[in-house]
Amino acid sequence: MAQVLVRSLDGRVVGNLKKRAARHGRSLQSELKEILEEAARGAEVDSVLLAARVRGMFKGRKFSDSTALIREDRDRR
Repeated sequence: MAQVLVRSLDGRVVGNLKKRAARHGRSLQSELKEILEEAARGAEVDSVLLAARVRGMFKGRKFSDSTALIREDRDRR
């Protein structure tokens, strides 16, 4: 297992994390591990869910080809 060291955290941040850990019945280390694991899982899942949601928003809609508009815009420069 890898280890991570975080330096120079504000005391209030550490205090809030300790309170959060206590609410969940965990040690500070266990709470931080859970937060990091959840964040890592969420980064993967969020992008997939977001893409599915966006696809759903536009399902069945037809869009015109924007190539001509893009070319016109580029030619103005």
